[in-house]
Amino acid sequence: MRQHVPPQTVATAPALLRWSGWTDCGKVRSNNEDSFLGIRFDSREVQHLGKTGEASFEGMDLVFAVSDGMGGARAGEFASRIAVEKITTLLPRAFKQTAAGFKNDFPDVLTELYAQIHRALVFVGESYDECRGMETTLSLCWFTPGWMCFGHIGDSRIYHLPKGSNEIKQLSHDDTHVGWLYRTGQINDREARTHPRRNVLQKALGGTSQFVDPQVGAVACGRGDIFLLCTDGLVDGLYDNQLIEQLRSASPAQPNDNVARRLVEASLANSGRDNTTALVIEVV
Repeated sequence: MRQHVPPQTVATAPALLRWSGWTDCGKVRSNNEDSFLGIRFDSREVQHLGKTGEASFEGMDLVFAVSDGMGGARAGEFASRIAVEKITTLLPRAFKQTAAGFKNDFPDVLTELYAQIHRALVFVGESYDECRGMETTLSLCWFTPGWMCFGHIGDSRIYHLPKGSNEIKQLSHDDTHVGWLYRTGQINDREARTHPRRNVLQKALGGTSQFVDPQVGAVACGRGDIFLLCTDGLVDGLYDNQLIEQLRSASPAQPNDNVARRLVEASLANSGRDNTTALVIEVV
């Protein structure tokens, strides 16, 4: 699924990203099947990023991703780790330094990335009984000067909070029947949150599906924009207005403040029934 990419605006492209990430197994589960990743890379080098930090776009792109695994025993944990680790080896091969090349090529690059991760998960699932049927979601944001390009499959989410806006936009589509009912206006947010089939996925990486069809798209980004990647455990405990409140509460004077940790802890205080992960990226 591809979304329109607007004309490039390199002249106004920001130069710095600030991020924070956090994950917790929650109050019910004993193991954490969520994973998250941050890397800075070009065609020759990959730098793994910590839970908090700042980095520039100078000569390199940045990618952030969250993944929520599913499967028996620890298979879901393996699935989510395989998904994020594949990113570090596959994306640098597709690095483009020109804006025009990136704009033209990113949908194909991300679609192929998802296909390769899917094939790897299917292979491992068919090779080891303890991994049979394992699946994972994957939501990914690829930042290059002036742009955030994304890929998505499953029910983890990507949000965009533009500078000065009081409305947060969910860029990704939940790959569930309940998500479709909500997008088409047949149920409201509260009904979607309490629907008995809200966690039944129609799309995921791995499992028994022969093909994958990720959602890919892009948005122009500028200073003051905030992006949130999270697994479904986070939004189980927080509504949109609470997400905005937490995201806007970060102090510019405290660049190492872990906003993602505060989001996760706020969600756990209200729910905690699932593994809970958040990645917050601010353009500064």
